[in-house]
Amino acid sequence: MSDPVAGKAAPPPEASPAPDATPPPDSASDPDTNIIDTKLLANELVKNLDAPATENQITPAADPGPEVKFKLVYNKTNYEIVMGENRSIRELKDHIETLTKLPRAMQKLMFKGLVKDDTKTLKELKVVKNSKMMLVGTTMSDLVAVTTKPTTAEIAAHTSSVSTKKESLSKQKIHQKVLDKGKPEDAMPGIVGVKQPLPSHPLNGMVNKTGGKVRLTFKLEEDSLWIGTKARTEKITMSNIRNVVSEKIESNPEYAIMGIQLGPTELSIYWIYWVPAQYVDAVKDTILGKWQTFF
Repeated sequence: MSDPVAGKAAPPPEASPAPDATPPPDSASDPDTNIIDTKLLANELVKNLDAPATENQITPAADPGPEVKFKLVYNKTNYEIVMGENRSIRELKDHIETLTKLPRAMQKLMFKGLVKDDTKTLKELKVVKNSKMMLVGTTMSDLVAVTTKPTTAEIAAHTSSVSTKKESLSKQKIHQKVLDKGKPEDAMPGIVGVKQPLPSHPLNGMVNKTGGKVRLTFKLEEDSLWIGTKARTEKITMSNIRNVVSEKIESNPEYAIMGIQLGPTELSIYWIYWVPAQYVDAVKDTILGKWQTFF
């Protein structure tokens, strides 16, 4: 039985911003000469991608089942996908690789949260007609293009932060000042020891380091995160976010402090307080679905 698989022609993917990287320890004495060994990174990736198939290889479905037509969004480009509902996520990723040139190992699919099991079928994931799926990832060409080096100032900033990191965020003066004001009255309920997917509505009831109200809205179809305050709303492309850090609030472990790094150094971290603990991992998975190197 034939199983036609269709997809729009893929335009050249937009180049992702070059991530920063840690200079090799053995050349730390001369930081200005430190350049990322991109060839080594690329070779290591190729080695993983070229590894022989193992017993975990997925056998294509004998009966692809009824076709389902849905949309895939990658780098602000919409792809129309038509596949049998019995096809696995692994088969979908193989098809995506032919469309986008994005290696399967570098793909992360978002559909009602991060898709973690490649053995599941489209039917099991409840992908139906006109469903929308989000793809994040870095192409090999983008990876090899990473040739930036951290500046002396960036290295100094990172080094000076090492000692600060040893002290919990809750005890650092900059954060303690915010926490001492107490939990906001409209804070969403927090749950300890539970991981939940992002809710269908924005995350609200949080504050920034000035005490202003903060709302996080995830626009997966646009690959963007909207950070809303009373004064304004910043729309940030998630693939441009460098890192997301978090730590539970010691006095209220059902909540967390979260930092969203918007630039190359830790000085660009936007701090958010009273994030419900059950959503922390989902926020990180959604934002950092893209493979990156951090310094």
